[in-house]
Amino acid sequence: MNVSNTILLSPADNVAVANGRIEIGTALPGGALAATVIEPGHKVAIKPIAAGEAVVKYAQAIGRATQDIAPGEHVHSHNLVFEAGRLPVVPPSEAEHATEADRARTFMGYRRADGRAGTRNFIGIIASVNCSATVCHSIADTANRTLLPKYPGIDGFVPIVHGQGCGMSGTGDGMMVLHRTLAGYARHPNFGGVLMVGLGCEVNQLTLYGQKGAAAGKRHFNIQDAGGSRKSVEKAMGVLAEIAEEVGQLKREPIPVSEIVVGLQCGGSDGMSGITANPALGAAVDILAGVGGIGILSETTEIYGAEHLLAYRAASPEVAKKLDGYVKWWEDHVAKHGASIDNNPSPGNKRGGLTTILEKSLGAVAKGGQTPLNGVFGYAEKVTGNGLVFMDTPGYDPVSATGQVAGGANVIVFTTGRGSCFGCRPTPSIKVATNSTMYHQMEEDMDVNCGVIASGEKTIAGMGREIFELIVETASGRKTKSEDFGYGDNEFVPWHLGATL
Repeated sequence: MNVSNTILLSPADNVAVANGRIEIGTALPGGALAATVIEPGHKVAIKPIAAGEAVVKYAQAIGRATQDIAPGEHVHSHNLVFEAGRLPVVPPSEAEHATEADRARTFMGYRRADGRAGTRNFIGIIASVNCSATVCHSIADTANRTLLPKYPGIDGFVPIVHGQGCGMSGTGDGMMVLHRTLAGYARHPNFGGVLMVGLGCEVNQLTLYGQKGAAAGKRHFNIQDAGGSRKSVEKAMGVLAEIAEEVGQLKREPIPVSEIVVGLQCGGSDGMSGITANPALGAAVDILAGVGGIGILSETTEIYGAEHLLAYRAASPEVAKKLDGYVKWWEDHVAKHGASIDNNPSPGNKRGGLTTILEKSLGAVAKGGQTPLNGVFGYAEKVTGNGLVFMDTPGYDPVSATGQVAGGANVIVFTTGRGSCFGCRPTPSIKVATNSTMYHQMEEDMDVNCGVIASGEKTIAGMGREIFELIVETASGRKTKSEDFGYGDNEFVPWHLGATL
């Protein structure tokens, strides 16, 4: 809701955000008048807030009032304090909900033989080790040039390459995460077929992926066994021709929208991220959850300070405990490196209107909407269930999205305020701009403009509905701006854990 230069992020909120300078006497949501000048980005009370009562923004408590606050008064550091873990649960507000018609909808996707639902029909060439990366690129380039024109039903041949696979321990977290990530891509429903290429002497052996016997080995081979780089490309063309003959015949068919799995990302954020694009994406997730689909919230370091509020929404004590365990792991992990993830609002943040770390983190958490948290997964683990889930990942966008795709995300939605350019084949990435200035400046990269929320042209719920509709269209084959440009070959970045030996 946008009234007189204010934005109300949720009907449950008792504060609104100034979308421009608010003068004394300006009408506010709920009928109150501004009692003082409110600067852009700052909060103004729209309901009476008693001393000790929770101040609510994003339909979540961001702290407690230290004194009685009347409607129309400025809410900031002088009358609001952060109290971690002792804030009340805020009842869910009236969010955008899925309708019966939504639940009956389908998208046009690819039904794989094992029952999985794909939104694209790529063929992957996956490197087991950095040493086979160049050959994988050459294989993909050759296949796109010579085979793809013969099979219009295939979206492309995608090289999945990385900088790991050797010079590392064969056991421990590093190898476990790499193996889980590559295995997740190898089984991804947006790949109709996969060829995995190794060097032959690396730590990350192809046999670790269960490829044994001559028949299985036809689609997995080592460069050393093939006789070198050029012979590997020649061998791959024969294998890929067989795969393409099968995959190229596949057609899109109606699939329930409940089988859409969306990875939620934000990067290059700005002051409007938590006010426009992230809450709008959250509204879309509420609809997606309502139809039985999955939204994957991630980036553990960027929900820090708000994790206990996510825990309040957990479907079970076990889910809350697992989330808390990952947060504690990160605290220990960064401490070992002499760092801290407790990034309290800086003086600049406060001048912009942010008061507490909760408020800052909730800007990122807003991507998850208001639906219950139904599950928590480790990095690149296969995601199951429905509704909102959380995956433990770093905050670095390519690493985080790689984990989500490995976990089964068949669509990514990525919000940005500064203009992050991103793609993550085989999964299409929808780019959502937080402000109109950047959207118009980089329109060739942005799919959605949520700046219209700040201007009052559209509501958060309305934009949430538009994003949901675009998710369904994208799942059905509509190309995103990043796909049109060709993003996605260089954004596969598995999380690198452990020592380089």
